[in-house]
Amino acid sequence: MRFKQLKIKVDSEKADLLGDAFFAEDALSVSVEDQFEGTEFEEPIFNEPGMEVEKLWQHSLLVVLLTEDSDIDQIVSNVQKKTKLNFDYEIENIDDQDWVRLTQSQFEPIKITDKLFIVPSWHELPVADATGIILDPGLAFGTGSHPTTFMCLEWLAKNVSATDNLLDYGCGSGILAITAAKLGAKKVTGVDIDKQAIESSLYNAEVNQTQVNFFLPDKFNPATYDIVIANILSNPLRMLASALSGYVCKGGKIVLSGILDSQIEEMSSIYQEWFDMQVYKVMDGWVCLEGIKR
Repeated sequence: MRFKQLKIKVDSEKADLLGDAFFAEDALSVSVEDQFEGTEFEEPIFNEPGMEVEKLWQHSLLVVLLTEDSDIDQIVSNVQKKTKLNFDYEIENIDDQDWVRLTQSQFEPIKITDKLFIVPSWHELPVADATGIILDPGLAFGTGSHPTTFMCLEWLAKNVSATDNLLDYGCGSGILAITAAKLGAKKVTGVDIDKQAIESSLYNAEVNQTQVNFFLPDKFNPATYDIVIANILSNPLRMLASALSGYVCKGGKIVLSGILDSQIEEMSSIYQEWFDMQVYKVMDGWVCLEGIKR
């Protein structure tokens, strides 16, 4: 069996309206994504207490899945009449496959260091005496393959000690917090604004038999930490600079990722108010910064 997939570029105000209209035309699924996902123009959706945010990305991409025999022209015509919106669209043919097996084949163990690997549950740990973080692609961002996550994992492998109290701010899948715990950190806390990310993190911590406390921001009671690591994007890192700095104890360390190499000077300057900042690593156009609190 094959499917047809429509991709429609829309603004945030029209995405819901069009999505409902396509569902009324028997669409199998409708999803809304960021048009600029994976680029420097990616628009983070985050919701710290007191902040007002848009419901969806201003530049959204509506992805509609239909059966192979769907009359695309008729369906689009019906949707345009119902919504009174005109729009352009792209059509892709999607083959039916063993999606589970196909997905699994795309995710091999990821070597972070000689002694640290990220391992999907259907694989064995490549090195018997290494630390393996069991993590399947799933509910939230962060499998270790993206340079921003990879650099943070490598930093943790080189720097975490048994006396560290660590905060992972923007924990996503929980990969950084779980890794810190498995590397021996004394106490680890993760925070994320996405309820689904917290659910994913709790599940992944259980799979990895680690003790990590994960919280939504409104349930998080801030403390001070030896290490604060934040693998998010530059916009929230700018806005959260004062808050993140307040979570780091004197002499403690901050690790920032999700930053483009063209933003090194700007982001370093912002955090220089509290930290002695330096570049830890640059990888594929992304940078990881580290700092020690004065």
